[in-house]
Amino acid sequence: MAEKALTDIPRALREQFDRGMAAYNKHNLDYAITLFTDALQKEPAFYDCREALRAAQFRKGGKASGIFKKFLGQASPVLAKAQIALRTNPPEALHCAEEVLNDDPKNHAAHELLARAAMNVGLPKTAVLSLEIVFKANPGDRGVAIRLAQALVAAGQVQRADKIYSDLLAANPADLEVARAYKDLGARRTIHEKGYADFGSNTGSYRDALKDKEEAVTLEQENRTLKAEDVTERLLAEYQARLSREPGNPKVLRSLADLQAQAGRHDESLAIYQQIIELEGRKDPSLDKAIADVRLRQFAARIEALDPGEPNYPERRATLERERDEFELTDCRQRVERFPTDLGIRFELGQLYFRTKRISEAIQELQKAQSHPHRRLAAMGLLARCFAHRGMNDLAARTFQNALKEKLVFDDEKKELLYELGVVLEKMGKPAEAIEQFKAIYENDIGFRDIAARVDAYYAAQAGGH
Repeated sequence: MAEKALTDIPRALREQFDRGMAAYNKHNLDYAITLFTDALQKEPAFYDCREALRAAQFRKGGKASGIFKKFLGQASPVLAKAQIALRTNPPEALHCAEEVLNDDPKNHAAHELLARAAMNVGLPKTAVLSLEIVFKANPGDRGVAIRLAQALVAAGQVQRADKIYSDLLAANPADLEVARAYKDLGARRTIHEKGYADFGSNTGSYRDALKDKEEAVTLEQENRTLKAEDVTERLLAEYQARLSREPGNPKVLRSLADLQAQAGRHDESLAIYQQIIELEGRKDPSLDKAIADVRLRQFAARIEALDPGEPNYPERRATLERERDEFELTDCRQRVERFPTDLGIRFELGQLYFRTKRISEAIQELQKAQSHPHRRLAAMGLLARCFAHRGMNDLAARTFQNALKEKLVFDDEKKELLYELGVVLEKMGKPAEAIEQFKAIYENDIGFRDIAARVDAYYAAQAGGH
């Protein structure tokens, strides 16, 4: 399924849309919403209608869609129905989410669910429409930002996705997931800028796409397809040629080093990174992080190259994994020493300490990392787990609760916080409070962890008690 323009819609639905627009222009919003919603149920890909419905919802909702109404909507049976339909019937999930939004256009849970359903059926512009609303209300939510960027890329809006990834990296240069996505986007952007996009999607000729007859003939003869590896090789050649014209240009060197790492040429990448350090010193934390990532990839390649059939395979693998873990922790400590005010690195170190069961050290780093605007909730959640690991359940519960107060969007991160809080409350001998956390998840995602079994067991016990 793909979004359809007005001209691609059957005449009967176009006429219904026109009646809806007439009602909208006369401020007969209830009738307009009814017409638009019905049209979208019949044709979920009708994007112009989706935009019109959203405008009508917000015009009708105005400022009446307050915090109470939002939370009421999150717990509604219609939204629960949409959550179930998301797995088996995404178009039905779209319709159910719109029904919630008809009453509460600012319901973030409904918008997020609608976006997931839209992506499941190949409607990225529809997903963007909802994710932008959530992102505007929560600009510091990393998860929402990433999902919006992914939807924008799928919708072909590469420049806007670029801005989101760029802002995320500026806020936390150590974010490996975002860094990789940004690199992948760079290759896609290069294709787009050079006119390769038409070539890759078969919407244009080789000659038109490349604007180079000689190269086009070569590709035709080889019968090649454009792949990510091809793009990387092209970019490597371009930057190497540029470096010969601009020797010592640190920006060109950095791009070349990143591309070498992306191509799996770890030694070459590290050598170029070292050139940058010799030219500029160690003043960029993202450079140190990039070097660490390449070193970790080297460890991964060495582990992958081991032969499981060798008699000493378990010992060799364990040795390499231990060396990798020791390197990762030592390197991160050194980066904290070099950049003590970088809270993103503090958070990374706290994660490593927690993973290696060094709880006191983890608590110290995570308490500092809480001040990071984009890592605050993650730091609070991990800090609460540290307290729970120590048996300090009252501190853990309070920290989870404080994090949940700041987490407005009902996404996977919130589910994790609620689940962990429920577990801690159980340990504290507060089953009634614990089950409320589990039920809040159950209402939105029955498939999360073992939440169905926990809630079902609770109600079975209640029935047995009677």
